[in-house]
Amino acid sequence: MTVTYSRRVADARLGTFYCLLLRWKGSIYKLLYRELLIFTVMYGTISITYRCILTEEQRRMFEKLSVYCDQYAQLIPLSFVLGFYVTLVVSRWWGQYESIPWPDRLSALVSGHVRGADEGARLIRRSLMRYANLSGILIYRSVSTAVYKRFPTMSHLVQAGLMTAEELRLLEELPSPHNKFWVPCMWFVSLAMRARSEGRINNDVAMTAILNELNTLRSQCMRLYGYDWISLPLVYTQVVTVAVYSFFLACLIGRQFLDPTQGYPGHNLDFYLPIFTLLQFFFYVGWLKVAEQLINPFGEDDDDFETNWLVDRNLQVSLLSVDEMYDLVPLVERDKYWDESEPQPPYTAASAEHRKPSFMGSALDISVPKEEMEFQHNLEQIKEHEEANHSTPFLGSLSRILGVQSPNFPRSTPTSRVSLLRRRPRAPFSRFPLYLHPESSPMPSHARNADMEDAFSSMPLYERPGFYSCPQTPIHCVPPSIPRLPLHLDTSSSLSTPERVLSFTPPC
Repeated sequence: MTVTYSRRVADARLGTFYCLLLRWKGSIYKLLYRELLIFTVMYGTISITYRCILTEEQRRMFEKLSVYCDQYAQLIPLSFVLGFYVTLVVSRWWGQYESIPWPDRLSALVSGHVRGADEGARLIRRSLMRYANLSGILIYRSVSTAVYKRFPTMSHLVQAGLMTAEELRLLEELPSPHNKFWVPCMWFVSLAMRARSEGRINNDVAMTAILNELNTLRSQCMRLYGYDWISLPLVYTQVVTVAVYSFFLACLIGRQFLDPTQGYPGHNLDFYLPIFTLLQFFFYVGWLKVAEQLINPFGEDDDDFETNWLVDRNLQVSLLSVDEMYDLVPLVERDKYWDESEPQPPYTAASAEHRKPSFMGSALDISVPKEEMEFQHNLEQIKEHEEANHSTPFLGSLSRILGVQSPNFPRSTPTSRVSLLRRRPRAPFSRFPLYLHPESSPMPSHARNADMEDAFSSMPLYERPGFYSCPQTPIHCVPPSIPRLPLHLDTSSSLSTPERVLSFTPPC
């Protein structure tokens, strides 16, 4: 069934994948050799007919037909349709694998929480796991041809010991026309509740854990049932199949080698076997064969799931977990590294080269110059470096990349700062404070410079020159005026000094 080659591709070496090309089981050659042989025979038959049987006039007509087929066959969107279809099929195939029910976690919970060493407790544990496996086997009979051939009737399940005759009678007496794979799950729930009432399951938390895991297993069975019921849309499968085979039917005529003396474009050479057309057939039809094999992995192809092996494995592992391995613990003794704080398991000579030091983090390899390791206590100097980097972002980034210290640019004078804030001749006055309009302030130069410095320091950061930031929401620089209420102090003689209160008199 499943073809495994993981060991052969464990190491990437020269010719790793080349060795896989020589395998036959599960290969593309085994899937495709019949179609490729039929295509080659049909192509050769048409070529011999064109060269040896047709008359001269019939040849000219066939050549025109060949050029027409070769030209318009390229209009079929083969790569897009086929690629998208195979992607859907592969994702569906992996989803079906992830839906396979595995009873390992459920068996661990049953073994740990259903307590008792007597025969009754053992019978309960084994029956619980047999019901869980029976539910999976019933769904496998519905979706897998291999399992159905192994158990063609329900009586075969009784003969195989997977269910009793009484259980078969109860299953058949249920008046339901639907698939009854869920019935053993209900038997599991009833038996678990009986074990809880008898005290074999200690608490409700353990009971909840067991039932939750059972619901997970039942959900996986239901997903397998849904995958088998809801297939990919038939129309999409038909479109892809028609597109592939119609393209290569057109290639049977359009890819013929025509008479070079007629001067048809692209027909300068004359061969008998179209090598690249056969390669194209191998790739595209092989791609379609991959989808055909993966669309239902519960068949009997080479790469289909080993459902019969799953039945055997799950039953044996689950029964061993709850029966022979119940309360089975090896002798507890001190390990070899009892007195060692850093245990070091030994390496063989073949594995010694794989011993590597522990990875501590990529940032720990950074080297920082000694002069840059000192903490900066002069905040004014740090601020000057930040302003220099903001005003010259390219130089700041370049210096960080090259590891060069940022240049110490001299701080600009207040006059040079304010000169950037001066209004242009025709700029509106509303965007500039009145004290920055030199034509409206006949003050001395030293007083004007002092006022300009105050104006610059009082401006918001996002309005200062050289300040780079993200776009800000425009906010008015002058806060709205709030009318101040007159404040009166109540000095009545009836109140002492600490008890005087403030009273507000609203304006008229």
